[in-house]
Amino acid sequence: MSENMALKDKVVLIVGGSGGIGAASARQFSDAGARVVITHRPGADKASAAANLLTTFRGDGHAALPADVADTATLLALRDAIEARYGRLDVLVNSSGFTKPVPHSDLDALDDELIDRMFAVNWRGQFATIRTFAPLLKASGDGLIVSVSSIAGMTGAGSSIAYCATKAGIDVMTKSLARSLAPEVRVLGVSPGVVDTGFVPGRGADFNAKTAATTPLKRVATADDVAAAILSCATHLTFSTGTTLVVDGGRSL
Repeated sequence: MSENMALKDKVVLIVGGSGGIGAASARQFSDAGARVVITHRPGADKASAAANLLTTFRGDGHAALPADVADTATLLALRDAIEARYGRLDVLVNSSGFTKPVPHSDLDALDDELIDRMFAVNWRGQFATIRTFAPLLKASGDGLIVSVSSIAGMTGAGSSIAYCATKAGIDVMTKSLARSLAPEVRVLGVSPGVVDTGFVPGRGADFNAKTAATTPLKRVATADDVAAAILSCATHLTFSTGTTLVVDGGRSL
């Protein structure tokens, strides 16, 4: 089955769809014939940027709606808006998150406030989003959840210890929810290594070049590389659930 046939008339929600990986995923899903909803943080400037992003999508029926994954009330409002507009949801992509580089040896710099915020957004927010949309995904009968993780969750080497821990938590959550939501909903993770986006503050071309030199495939990932893996969860990996697909060019070997 072609991607367009597999996703025709499907509704895809990409939480964090204004970011690098989220935006690339949204474009690829729209290219494949889906109707795509992306979220943006509340605020007029963010709404305007998300609306401009929609103009790059193929097809029609797309939408940009506000939500903050750390605020469940906004997720419930998002669910109501999607149900009212589309009456269904088939795919949920969890791509929201943030990080702040903290050297692993500097224990004092990883203070309680940063730890709590990291878990509130990067783990609790992902779970709260799934909890909110599970009924719609179950009603689809062929629902799919894809959460963006990181090889930091496996290697323990990432922008901070807290960030590594949240991503390890997402990997465990993927397994647990795959059991509890089956057979109506499949749950998968996609775990990138270094990606050429502005996600990690302070990392630029020099960091990417050094990383590429020590990566077996000799480059870092693009947002489209990761988005292609996310799309494949919906179009090709249709008998997979509870596993996390590594997209790191061999970085974690």
